[in-house]
Amino acid sequence: MVWARKRAAAEECPKTLITAESLAQVEAFAAWKAIGGERIEEMNARDVEARTILEREWRSETEHGD
Repeated sequence: MVWARKRAAAEECPKTLITAESLAQVEAFAAWKAIGGERIEEMNARDVEARTILEREWRSETEHGD
């Protein structure tokens, strides 16, 4: 195991696992949290899924942060 944090683990450096699409989703999530934006009903399924996962992880980090 190379990297682990809470419920996540990777056998290789997590930086090498980040794709352009995943980075774009994280950046879009950050903007969405900061200034709002599209409503869930206006997003495509992939964006809703990404925002849902990122929101769950965001809450986990902020509620139980180290």
